[in-house]
Amino acid sequence: MLKFTPILLAILYGLAMYRFSAWRTARELDEKSTELADPRLKALTDRMAAALELSRIRVHIYEIDPVNGLAAPDGRIFITRGFYNKFRAGEVTAEEMSSVIAHELGHVALGHSRRRMIDFSGQNALRTALAMVLGRFLPGIGIWIANMLASLLAARLSRSDEYEADAYAAALLTKAGIGVEPQISMFRKLEALTRSGGGRAPAWLLSHPKTEDRIAALKTLDSRWSDA
Repeated sequence: MLKFTPILLAILYGLAMYRFSAWRTARELDEKSTELADPRLKALTDRMAAALELSRIRVHIYEIDPVNGLAAPDGRIFITRGFYNKFRAGEVTAEEMSSVIAHELGHVALGHSRRRMIDFSGQNALRTALAMVLGRFLPGIGIWIANMLASLLAARLSRSDEYEADAYAAALLTKAGIGVEPQISMFRKLEALTRSGGGRAPAWLLSHPKTEDRIAALKTLDSRWSDA
């Protein structure tokens, strides 16, 4: 029984982390967000809502500076204040911003946002269990190997989710009559807007696919739908 104790402890740790992370995330979003009221964006989200046969799509402003969009585990969609300021300054068009909203809707519709919270806790549990086990057999480097393996697993799962959310957004934008071009142009702007060092790290270590790969996938989808 003792040999399984580290694994059982890791599972309990993962469950506790999931509960705590979900509570902390919901609390912070409640405290730092308000519902977005922008007529230009609402005109586009209303078109997407009609395509989904919904009465409306609610979007919230998350009061932080980094440029980002996110989908909460409870299904809410957020655009950061920093991202919205780029839109207001004319650096991002309304159609491009709507593509970000569509992408985050994809994460919600496909269950990614809730699963990511669970995955995060599970990855921490896996990391802890591996560190305990490998640390016994490989003192000094066991923890390093455990961290690397858990990080590689997390990155692979995240990249898969991003491709799926991209495809969902592309289908929704096409059905709403907005098209995939704003989605593609938004991708081309993101590295500059977020000041990321695109291309410096190997693609398999990144939590998001390479920009050119995402654009290529969208063009393939658009071409397939055009020929249908």
